[in-house]
Amino acid sequence: MNYDLNQLSKTQQKTSTLTGLKKLLQLIAHEKPTLIIAFFIIITNSALNLLGPLIIGHTIDNYVQHKDFHGLLRNAAILLAMYTAALFTSYKQTTLMGGVGQRMLFTLRNAIFNKLQQLPVAFFNQNKAGDLISRVNNDTDKLNQFFSQSLMQFIGNISTMIGAGIFLLVINFELGAAALSPSLVILFLTLVLSPWIKRKNAANLKSTGGLSAEIQESLGNFKVIIAFNRRDYFRKRFQEANNDNYKTAIGSGLANNVFVPVYGLLASFAQLIVLCFGIHLIRVTTGTNAFTIGALMAYLIYVTNFYNPLRQLAALWANFQTAMAGWDRISQILSLESNLAVLPAGTAENNAGLLEFRHVHFSYDEKREILHDICFKLEQGKTYALVGPTGGGKTTTASLIARLYDPTKGMVLLGGKDIRTFTAEERTRKIGFILQEPFLFTGTVRDNILYGNELYKDHTNEQMEQVIRDANLGTLLAIFEEGLETKVLSGGDSISLGQKQLIAFMRAVLRNPEILILDEATANIDTITERLLSDILDKLPETTTRVIIAHRLNTIENADEIFFVNSGEVIRAGSFNDAMDLLLQGKRVS
Repeated sequence: MNYDLNQLSKTQQKTSTLTGLKKLLQLIAHEKPTLIIAFFIIITNSALNLLGPLIIGHTIDNYVQHKDFHGLLRNAAILLAMYTAALFTSYKQTTLMGGVGQRMLFTLRNAIFNKLQQLPVAFFNQNKAGDLISRVNNDTDKLNQFFSQSLMQFIGNISTMIGAGIFLLVINFELGAAALSPSLVILFLTLVLSPWIKRKNAANLKSTGGLSAEIQESLGNFKVIIAFNRRDYFRKRFQEANNDNYKTAIGSGLANNVFVPVYGLLASFAQLIVLCFGIHLIRVTTGTNAFTIGALMAYLIYVTNFYNPLRQLAALWANFQTAMAGWDRISQILSLESNLAVLPAGTAENNAGLLEFRHVHFSYDEKREILHDICFKLEQGKTYALVGPTGGGKTTTASLIARLYDPTKGMVLLGGKDIRTFTAEERTRKIGFILQEPFLFTGTVRDNILYGNELYKDHTNEQMEQVIRDANLGTLLAIFEEGLETKVLSGGDSISLGQKQLIAFMRAVLRNPEILILDEATANIDTITERLLSDILDKLPETTTRVIIAHRLNTIENADEIFFVNSGEVIRAGSFNDAMDLLLQGKRVS
């Protein structure tokens, strides 16, 4: 299955704004009551602000022109009360929507992180960590900014525009229609340019993710850069990513601001229409239908109330398109499903062995097959070694045993049942995997030993030390000066690579798995410590099956059976001497 987020189908990448918005609203459906309250507060705020010009026009015609100071004060007091109420509603809508934005940010990041936990190793092999970090941090923050800051302005401006438009048409239909005619041009431009703006913002978010990925990769491998004195290479790669981000940022910035001057020009044109047409109406109308100076003042204010929100909407619409572009990148992750589904439990086959590969084929990219029609069995309590040249498929075979991947064809059986019928919890209890490059989390040795092991989570340090001694791991723990409380930094140098492998070894052994896979587990430790590990492996329960991947021949001398892995084939190598001959020759055996 293709998990590359940059190569998804056009249907996945270019969802419509309406479809994306519907999916987003479904995700925050629990906020519906708050959104409804905020919506009514926003409408109330707009209504209060819209009544002002009507009262001002009435005051000019009936009190200012007649020098009625008492009526002027009365209407001024009414306006003061209205605008004070509008101030309160504005504050209330800000606090409500700010809360919605922060809770949405919390919900989104949890949803993305939980989804990432469900996706298989193949997903992380096909996508850069920096880009995923950018989606979790940067893209979700774009949505938060829109919901907490822009959405209330967006709805408020639209409601103000609609109300102002209604007042314009009711006061004088002909003048209102003339005043609103430039908005048709604005509507047309918005519909035409919005997809382009969204694409520009999507490109910028993608390049931001690429820049984050480049920084993460370069800093993570900075020791190699220093060792080979290739700072120039680091600078060149960063410069390329930074230039790309700069260009897309310029493009998105221009796109996001293209509406502002256009909307401003059309708003000024609308005011000019009202002023010219309104003065004409004052001159030609008489009697009860006369168009007054107060009506013209109200009209000018309503035109301002209609077009000023439009100018703000120009910026808000760009923010909305940015948020939707960010949501598209987020929804790409949320829409993915793991291809390692758990099948319904079946009946175990008799005499199937502990683990069996049955006509297994495997390919990472569906183009080049790594393993071809592999068949072999592992029996309980035995030690097996996988040997072969680099790139022959040893780690791939071990990964299929641990179900980090599923075969493209064929079946892997565990205890006589399809390995796909076991849940992740059941499978990891039965199969331990010590990786070639162990990863530890920031914390202590104890934290890392107990990672994923619920059995000992409530044990005290004294009890844990006894458990470790009972598992014949006491000599390994003694290597750490502060024992279980030795500090560990995931990306730092608080402990050596060899010590990290020892912690990974203890972590796997304490789970007491039925199958223990060691992928070059002794590659970074000295010969004395290697001998300690060998003694510990010899003292594992008789029921534990060991699968050892190693290039050091002394680590496979005592294996019960040796498999030679090369060119997509897994072949029984026979004796230790035969395995050495095959390994040295590095050729296929038919």
